[in-house]
Amino acid sequence: MRILIVEDDTSLGFLLMEFLESENFDVKLCRDGESGLKTFQKHAFDLCLLDIMLPKMDGFTLAQKIRQINDTVPFLFLTARSMKSDKLKGFSIGAEDYITKPFDDEELLCRINVIMRRSQKTTPVESTQSQFKIGQYDFDYSLQKLCLNGQTLRLTEKENEVLKLLCLNENKILRREDAVEQIYGKKDYFLGRSFDVFISRLRKILKDDPRITIENVYNVGFIFKVGQETEIN
Repeated sequence: MRILIVEDDTSLGFLLMEFLESENFDVKLCRDGESGLKTFQKHAFDLCLLDIMLPKMDGFTLAQKIRQINDTVPFLFLTARSMKSDKLKGFSIGAEDYITKPFDDEELLCRINVIMRRSQKTTPVESTQSQFKIGQYDFDYSLQKLCLNGQTLRLTEKENEVLKLLCLNENKILRREDAVEQIYGKKDYFLGRSFDVFISRLRKILKDDPRITIENVYNVGFIFKVGQETEIN
């Protein structure tokens, strides 16, 4: 397993690298956001550990650029900042987890192992079905592709997983906590807020067909509905 660490605290960075190498990970360490991005572009990684307060390019920006290059590689934020807004922003970008300094090495290792086990699953949503008709849209889960009137939109990995889960539960109440566990592998308040962000994104993506709705069920979850076309005589 190859891990990229981007951490400007030299002492912490080397301690992390030595610890993870002792656990049989292949680790590369960068001290600023720009060098982290260049290293990511040159090598393949299974996981990225990103500080937020980085010189030259902050961790949020770096994570967004990493997502543009590879939207499947998981990343985890390491930071001294513990503000709720920072956590929500990190999860909305697509972070798998968020750990606040100072932290215990064994706790970090546990979180890394959970993330790696989760990312190695072939499909977070258990179903062999990959083709869906959603109103006027054609959704191809296997290719992360949504088509409307000859135009194609490529979905991110999480958008793809959430949309499939909605399709498999059409016209049913999808409980938020169950959905979060299926998508992320665990139940967590901040992951629930991240899931809500993807629901909002999908509402915007599907807005060109007014028959499609994702209704909120207060304190419970969502109902995904696709209305029928009205015939004109």
